[in-house]
Amino acid sequence: MNDAPRQKVAGVGGFFFRAKDPAALAEWYARHLGVEEGEGGSPWRQGSGFTVFAPFPEDSDYFAADRRFMLNFRVDDLDAMLAQLAAAGIAAETRPEEWDGRYGRFARIHDPEGNPVELWEPPEGARG
Repeated sequence: MNDAPRQKVAGVGGFFFRAKDPAALAEWYARHLGVEEGEGGSPWRQGSGFTVFAPFPEDSDYFAADRRFMLNFRVDDLDAMLAQLAAAGIAAETRPEEWDGRYGRFARIHDPEGNPVELWEPPEGARG
């Protein structure tokens, strides 16, 4: 019998995916969402808070069936983020009746390559 403490991951260390134009897509995420390398090429340092890991059923309609993943980013002020994106001509989908509630507030955008990106403002008691 092994009495050693069970190990588990400490958090998300990265998200890697293929892109048609990696440099342009990285620039889009940096410009519009602030996801960028730190000084000297150091990794993006994010704020603390919850991270949800949730595999979805193959037939889920929560995001497009032709996409294998959807990014979800925590935001502090969803309304301010949506205004910033609108000013840049980036359309966002909101469904307040469905997405505002117990788990916080959500909006959906798509990056230039069509990948779904969900923006999540956690409820007040669940912020980092």
